[in-house]
Amino acid sequence: MLSVDFPKLIQALVQPLVKEPSAVTVTERDTNRYHEYVLDVAPQDVGRVIGRQGHVASALRSVVEGARNKRINAKKIRLVINDHRH
Repeated sequence: MLSVDFPKLIQALVQPLVKEPSAVTVTERDTNRYHEYVLDVAPQDVGRVIGRQGHVASALRSVVEGARNKRINAKKIRLVINDHRH
């Protein structure tokens, strides 16, 4: 089975949503339970990525988690959106 490049997948999903696609960065880090991907966008684009009541963020998380190979006993994928507004 093909392995998925999650940072590239996340960037491909997020860049069309924001006004400054060059500011989109994805940082990978591992914890005991998760493979975490931290998404950073320009401060004025945070609302576009989160969406009203978090609908866009929820959809992004669903797509990223769905791309994971569930047959391998691997860690879950976690997408963290870095909110610079707070």
